[in-house]
Amino acid sequence: MKNATWLMAAAVLVTVLTGSCRKINEGLDTEKVGNYTIRVKAKSTMSNITNTEGLKVVFENFTEGFRKEDALGSDVTAVDGLIPGLYSINVSGRVEDANGDVFYLNGAKINFPVTKNDILVEIDVAGLKVSPLVFSEIFFAGTTPFYFRNQFYEVYNNSTDTIYLDGLYFANLTPTTATTTLPRWPEEDGNNFAYAERIWKVPGNGTEHPLAPGESFSMAQFAANHQLPQYSPTSPIDCSSSEFEFNMNNPNFPDQPAPDMEHVFYNGNAGKGTLPQYLVSVFGGAYVIFRVPEGEVYDPVNNPALKTRNLASTSTSVFAKVPIRYVLDAVEAGHNENMIAAKRVPSVLDAGMTYVGATYNSLGVARKVSDQKNDDGTPIYLDTNNSTEDFERGVKPQFRRHGARMPAWNHTK
Repeated sequence: MKNATWLMAAAVLVTVLTGSCRKINEGLDTEKVGNYTIRVKAKSTMSNITNTEGLKVVFENFTEGFRKEDALGSDVTAVDGLIPGLYSINVSGRVEDANGDVFYLNGAKINFPVTKNDILVEIDVAGLKVSPLVFSEIFFAGTTPFYFRNQFYEVYNNSTDTIYLDGLYFANLTPTTATTTLPRWPEEDGNNFAYAERIWKVPGNGTEHPLAPGESFSMAQFAANHQLPQYSPTSPIDCSSSEFEFNMNNPNFPDQPAPDMEHVFYNGNAGKGTLPQYLVSVFGGAYVIFRVPEGEVYDPVNNPALKTRNLASTSTSVFAKVPIRYVLDAVEAGHNENMIAAKRVPSVLDAGMTYVGATYNSLGVARKVSDQKNDDGTPIYLDTNNSTEDFERGVKPQFRRHGARMPAWNHTK
């Protein structure tokens, strides 16, 4: 019995010594156990961007739960205070090119070993042009039972400059719901257009509606308090503070204090038609905001080259052509995740699709925030031109999520 006890103790001692030696050997594999410094240089692969100063670099050692963040300088940046181990190194952030256009760049090194000091890491970065205005929240599904007048669209200034909204266009695209039976458009159009069912425009003389960075505005189908007894007391949203309304002159749902959006186009005409409300599919529509470049004229009512029928149909309905180069942001929504196979928005505008999974469930979609903020704490939203990735799905609708601010000219102030 004594021999057996002694043998067990010896076995435990060998195990401890073996483990200790392994740890010592791992430590000896590194030049230094303690604080390490790695030098980082971001290299833009985009011809129009050469300056990467100000981008954020993040070192993450997931095994040890260690994270270190720093801002890049103009050339090589030394990041110190690192412990040895394997790191994911991510560089991201916004920069301007020589024309003042803003781009969101990113790049990464995965499983990078930090075992020596003062190593130079070069990371290629690239990205997409950032739209100054983005859809930040969309509510299309309505509320049970079959109440749809609380639909709204919120747009956020995601840039660093004040933007005048006057003359900004909003449109819903055709087909109104996602379908695998897609329209056929004139061959000569190429891939240069999106096709709108109805178009509206923000009113104003050019300087009436400034939107500062960090501010948002909303456009409501019916800018009323939907939670009143005569409407839909279970509505998740009160739209009476919405900045604009899509007024269709329906006496049963009278004009509200919010200024009206200007109607531009429906079925080839400037008139609103006979429909009693501006209802976009509760299954999820496709929406764009766009701006006509200075010096150009956009008149899809009077210019035959800017409107067309669906050539795959015998229907006489006429749709407006929206030049893709005009589009600032586009979001496509569908019934559910399976409808990605029925996309009707060009992927250059939106590579994905968002959804809430059912109709009249009082749920909406909200754009995700990036890991950066403006100096005043307002969010900078994620914008990768992919609604599948950029939006949270199935959220309770609300205005000005994440601390976005209301513009000074809101009619409730």
